[in-house]
Amino acid sequence: MTKAPIALTVGEPAGIGPEIAAMAWKELRHELVLFWIGDPRHLPDGAIWWEIDKPCAAAETMPDALPVLPLGFDGKRTPGTPSKAQAQGVVDSISRAANLAMSGEAAAICTCPINKKALIDGAGFSYPGHTEYLASLAGVDRVVMMLASDQLRVVPATIHVPLSAVPDALTPQLLEETIRITRDGLRRDFGLENPKIAVAGLNPHAGEGGAMGHEDATIIAPTVAKLAADGLNITGPLPADTMFHAKARQKYDVAICAYHDQALIPIKTLDFDRGVNVTLGLPFIRTSPDHGTAFDIAGKGIANPSSLIEALRLADRMAVARGAS
Repeated sequence: MTKAPIALTVGEPAGIGPEIAAMAWKELRHELVLFWIGDPRHLPDGAIWWEIDKPCAAAETMPDALPVLPLGFDGKRTPGTPSKAQAQGVVDSISRAANLAMSGEAAAICTCPINKKALIDGAGFSYPGHTEYLASLAGVDRVVMMLASDQLRVVPATIHVPLSAVPDALTPQLLEETIRITRDGLRRDFGLENPKIAVAGLNPHAGEGGAMGHEDATIIAPTVAKLAADGLNITGPLPADTMFHAKARQKYDVAICAYHDQALIPIKTLDFDRGVNVTLGLPFIRTSPDHGTAFDIAGKGIANPSSLIEALRLADRMAVARGAS
């Protein structure tokens, strides 16, 4: 357990964020220390919470009630229906958590899901998502998204781009930066001094000597060779269709994938409810559950908090590893 608490943002109030925050506290109240940044009016009926005035007060409160660092929102929460009036509060929750992490008052931040359209419509939000906004707050140009569970860690080198655009987007520079940031993150936050990195090929059979595409031979293989010469413990390009069975996964600590679905399909198949989104390359630790706002079930009391619970646990472990490094 870390000395400083973990900051948990409210996310989109109309989604399941407030509900799973209360559920996560019940599960974790004797395991770690967190505090929730949001409007306590948005917490579900029956939630046990206590207002704190600063993060360091969370430790005393945590065993008995969810510590809440209050942040006022305009209007009431309507489950399933986001409100433009509450968009700025969502953004403020994120920025407050990041600032507390950068000041050392929070050991890490964990972000509940947001609705980007609601933020654009209500707050003029100009970022593609959480990750880009956090990078801007931290003054960082390049970050990496990793999905992690006990069974697998994956990193997509390209993320939210059409499949047809991936070959042009997957440049040697992008691939090298992605791999180096991943290696550094695994060293600093996961305690892996010399992490084993496997790089998936872009094309079937990793190009099969050029018969199924040239990118594996001209982009991926030279980049892997360059990084191996620099001392990284790295292999690839490997055929993606044989990388994710149980025996293959024992050979590496992280799989670098060429595109979004190549990375996310295997981890969501293996561990759908407990996958965690981790942002590598920030000056502070950030995790989040690997799901969305779930407007369709918000307010019904049936949301599954497993991914948030694992995200908080991972944030705590990462903070311990970073503090020991």
